[in-house]
Amino acid sequence: MTLLNIRTLPASLTLIVASVGCAASAGADDAVPNNDFRLGSYTVFYHASADDLSGPYVPAGLNFRTDNIETLYVGYVRRLSTHFAAELALGYPPATKTYGVGPAAVGSVPYSGQAISTARWLAPTAFVEYNFFAEDAVLRPFIGIGLNYTNFYDRRSTAAGDAASGGPTKIELPPSFGPAATVGLAYRIAPHWHAYASYSGSKVNTRLTSITAGVDRTSHIEFNPQALVVSVGYAF
Repeated sequence: MTLLNIRTLPASLTLIVASVGCAASAGADDAVPNNDFRLGSYTVFYHASADDLSGPYVPAGLNFRTDNIETLYVGYVRRLSTHFAAELALGYPPATKTYGVGPAAVGSVPYSGQAISTARWLAPTAFVEYNFFAEDAVLRPFIGIGLNYTNFYDRRSTAAGDAASGGPTKIELPPSFGPAATVGLAYRIAPHWHAYASYSGSKVNTRLTSITAGVDRTSHIEFNPQALVVSVGYAF
């Protein structure tokens, strides 16, 4: 009986070691942070195009442009698995100016190059991302696809815009839904800290309606912004 126990001891020890090893592996996987909070800069490049403004008393060739802007980036990323994650990307709503393009003047009122309206954008974007390489790699490229929602608020015609329109003007810009995509790179600084750089694009379309004394003028606008994000993230 004693001889049988001694002979079976190595097999028992092997089974115990294997069980401990599996438990350690499972524990290591559980220890990978599932949440990542990111903060950084959001540089937005507008690739805008618009139909010429149309409606009563509108001269031919009236159009507009929007300048690029920079704002604060805030992101939350949830780890879904070893390679997949979900990101919610937000920017502090920037005040965006629209400038007249076309004739130098409308009648005697300066137009081209004048800031004719302002608006703020609330534009959250949700991504599902695929991360390459192992989770403890120093560099991890990633790609993602998602959906953007853009709400335009605090819409105002400027004094120059009112003058060109012929009086106090109300601006309407319905919200936009559109696809989005991103590509980026994560750099591992420490177990819980990473630096990120990414470039993304989204489809943002809307229909401008300017209303002056009951007269509507309209244009279809495609903003199609692209954004460079540089940020630091803490995983927990």
